[in-house]
Amino acid sequence: MARSSRLPSLDAPRGRSGIISRNPKPSQDRFGRFSEAFARGMGTSGFLIGMTVFVVVWLAWNTFMPPAWQFDPRATNFTLLTLILSLQASYAAPLILLAQNRQDDRDRVQIVQDRQRAERNLADTEYLAREIVALRLAVKDFHDEVVTKDALRSELRQLLDRLDEREGREPEAPRAREERR
Repeated sequence: MARSSRLPSLDAPRGRSGIISRNPKPSQDRFGRFSEAFARGMGTSGFLIGMTVFVVVWLAWNTFMPPAWQFDPRATNFTLLTLILSLQASYAAPLILLAQNRQDDRDRVQIVQDRQRAERNLADTEYLAREIVALRLAVKDFHDEVVTKDALRSELRQLLDRLDEREGREPEAPRAREERR
């Protein structure tokens, strides 16, 4: 059964057909990544040094070589070099702006995510604070029933004294008990 060419291919991403077309459309993201790479490359010292070397060689060639070998003579004020640099600048500026806009979009998304994370942290902190207050109130209500270290120690001393009396021994003084430890 032949498949209609109008139906979308389910095995290819949206916007692309499963068949290789003669005029593929580049994705917006690919062009955006290219513009960011271009802008990143233009901001490096290597690019600036390379561009400086290129211009110096161009100027030296077209100044010191015999007139027959010069392709952009000094007499015409290096018109070709001026056009090349203008063309490069006219493409560089929009690509740099596009890369900056993409970075701004990423920053906006990051700010929204940070705000949501801060709101969740605040809600968690408030919840934990309410739980701590509830625990403090619960402990305060049962404070009379909580055994303290001193109360437990005195109960144990009384039990030891009773045991000593049953065995027929004299109850030890508290100091003697402390020294045995």
